[in-house]
Amino acid sequence: MPFATAHSVTLDGATGHVVAVQADVSQGVVATTLVGRPDPSVSEARDRCRTAVVNSHLEWPTTRRVTIALSPAELPKRGSHFDLAVALAVLSAADKEVLRPELLHGLVVLGELTLDGRLRAVRGVLPMVMAARDHGCTRILLPDIHAEEAAMVPGMDVLGVRSLSQAVALLRGDPVPDAEPVEPLSTGAVLRWRGDGRVEDLDLADVHGMRDARLALEVAAAGGHHLLLSGPKGAGKTTLAERLPGLLPDLGVEEALELSAVHSLAGEPVIPVADGVRPPFRAPHHSASKASVLGGGSGRVHPGELSRALHGVLFLDEFPLFGSDIIDSLRQPLEHGEVTIARGEEVATFPARTMVVLACNPCPCGEYSVDVRASRCTCAEVKRRNYRARLSGPITDRIDIVRHVVAVRPWEADDPLSRPESSETVRARVSAARERQHARYAGTPWRLNADVPGPELAAAWPLTEPARALLERQLYDGRLTRRGATRVHRLAWTVADLAGHPVPDADAVSLALRLRHGDPLTEAQVQRVAG
Repeated sequence: MPFATAHSVTLDGATGHVVAVQADVSQGVVATTLVGRPDPSVSEARDRCRTAVVNSHLEWPTTRRVTIALSPAELPKRGSHFDLAVALAVLSAADKEVLRPELLHGLVVLGELTLDGRLRAVRGVLPMVMAARDHGCTRILLPDIHAEEAAMVPGMDVLGVRSLSQAVALLRGDPVPDAEPVEPLSTGAVLRWRGDGRVEDLDLADVHGMRDARLALEVAAAGGHHLLLSGPKGAGKTTLAERLPGLLPDLGVEEALELSAVHSLAGEPVIPVADGVRPPFRAPHHSASKASVLGGGSGRVHPGELSRALHGVLFLDEFPLFGSDIIDSLRQPLEHGEVTIARGEEVATFPARTMVVLACNPCPCGEYSVDVRASRCTCAEVKRRNYRARLSGPITDRIDIVRHVVAVRPWEADDPLSRPESSETVRARVSAARERQHARYAGTPWRLNADVPGPELAAAWPLTEPARALLERQLYDGRLTRRGATRVHRLAWTVADLAGHPVPDADAVSLALRLRHGDPLTEAQVQRVAG
């Protein structure tokens, strides 16, 4: 029967689906038909593949009807990486002497073809290889420039080739002909990583004073909580935010793979999955577009800064100056840890399990102070009110920790007996707290306290009765919404994890409430966690 099947992968944002590329070559009206919801780049594969096959000194079935079906039919197919799978399936269906169909069994094929039969690099290789692995596939054929990237996925047998001729020869077991190297994707992105010239994390030991702000950073790092820093300009908001990544432990293998997959989708160099991969830190300017922050763009949808900071920190300084469309669109990722971009029939979902740190001044000029004698603000009251109004209720309700940052006093900065803890010391406590969370949530989809849905948290990991009563009083008094109460519950678990307690008590909830409302912390509360 003149029929053969190859397999490839289509991407829905960062989620991949294995696609069967079925080719049938039979008698009938001479034509090449491609079905299965292909987008224009896939539809054009008919012409690219036919010319590439002929120029590779192979035979395209020009006297028979060629039908190519991409299955499952209901999934949209996007991208030029289906070319190689289409060409191999047609060659196998047209002449089994050229390529036996069984040679394609269990093989996933990726690669765009040029008209002379060479292969081109493609975007999103890593998430496609991860999807193939999750589907049970163990062999993948792709441009050799992506072989190292694909080999980062454990358990995959990677076959790298440079042309269609090389692919056919490799599958047949024939001598592989020479071919020009595959050119890399053109991108202006330059990523620097530890061990390859990456700038080291900034040290928290440089920050004197600010005891409760430092504790807020530690709690945020331990539980993966979102953070809002407010205060006059020069108070140290950016200084604190830039040191938050240094409190996070190294990424695990799966976390590094997920982050690398996002960079692969963006066409950026991927992160080598090895020991010592540090969490990312991204800080877009407030003039950035919605597409650059959250994802989107013309043509194919790309992940934004929020997803590129996966398992790390996204710092949005001067947050009220960001576009209102960005501020409003942050609600979903802050709540659910993913961002969905819908554009016509195309819907792309990207991971966004990222710690978001917002920073704002008390007014547009940044000089306002409640102390009239110290205030040098020149803003009209209406401008101050409009500025603060951009921190909408729905956004602040999704922020776990609020801190008002006060500039360090001169005697605190110059105190020779003051020795602030280093990032390494705090990171050890954060790592221990995260290990407790990993053990508690083993066998569940969640890793950190900030990930756990409210109903699951209340049912499986409830508070003690005194702690629950304290939280209920806040709800009754109207100081908390139900969403806010869930976030306090999560914060209380993080406080307990840092203190090494098996379950949050009333003191843990009290501290969590102060962190949530932005109230100053007592020295005893700071000592409870930081020691």
